[in-house]
Amino acid sequence: MAPPSSRRTGFSKKAQYSRFTGYLLAGAGAVVGLALLLLSQWHPAAFAPVRGAASDVVAPVGTGSAIVREQKQGIFAAIAGYFRAGTQNAELRREMEIARIRLAEAEAVKAENARLKGLLGLRDGESKPLAVARLVGSTATSGRRLAYIGAGSTSGVQPGMPVLSERGVIGRVLETGRNSARVLLLTDSESVLPVRRAKDNVIAFAEGRGDGLLRIRLVNLGVNPLKVGDMMVTSGAGGYYRPGVAVAVIAKITPDGGIGRLVAEPAATNYVSVMPVHEAEAVTELEAPDTPAAAPSPAAKPSAAAASAAATTSTAEE
Repeated sequence: MAPPSSRRTGFSKKAQYSRFTGYLLAGAGAVVGLALLLLSQWHPAAFAPVRGAASDVVAPVGTGSAIVREQKQGIFAAIAGYFRAGTQNAELRREMEIARIRLAEAEAVKAENARLKGLLGLRDGESKPLAVARLVGSTATSGRRLAYIGAGSTSGVQPGMPVLSERGVIGRVLETGRNSARVLLLTDSESVLPVRRAKDNVIAFAEGRGDGLLRIRLVNLGVNPLKVGDMMVTSGAGGYYRPGVAVAVIAKITPDGGIGRLVAEPAATNYVSVMPVHEAEAVTELEAPDTPAAAPSPAAKPSAAAASAAATTSTAEE
């Protein structure tokens, strides 16, 4: 005799009510999920606190995996370095000779800049990082390029602040939790950064392509002056980043600029520093263009950092 089907409730009112309640709860859950999905598409900023709390929860796990990954990379690097020691020593000798020449040239430029600054009465005004944190992880296959760091609002981190490594620009803070923050990387398709060529004032925009590369678009179209190997640095326009920080190296020339490779690769970065916004007043004016501008103070003078950068550029060109 065939066993009775487990899906039939029979004549039990309790079983029928239980199944009906389950269907009701499932339908209500689907409706709520659909409503939340539509709300996230229509107003993404409404879920920023939820995402921040979620990143706070997974930050310790991500930090642990980052430590393990860092140690594993160190072991493999040590083994590979043992077999490549001879070739690397020869290359290092050649690079050391070139570095000594460049160092002597840099000392001469530094002495000249010190003389000019003494004449102008300038002082360096470089800002210190607000926080130094571990880069917990970054997206590699998604269309969006985001990263997560182990510092949040409790450390003074706020949206819009630049995130730098020892090599150059990583991106800027997009959202913050209490102990973690989400960073918009330079290679994200929604990232645009004003840049210039390091050796002169060729101005361009570095736009993320979503594939780990940057598209460098020149502001002044015409004859393309860029060459493969040119270093692009921040121009300081916009007020977020201080000028002169390394961004990318030109790897391919295009009609309107070039394709650049990141100097500071997030996948090879373990620690980053969160810097304060370079010119908070300029950023505030950009974000609120409708507010009337305040009258300039009679004692207003150019900033020391801007004058110092101008003096350094003119000396290097001579």
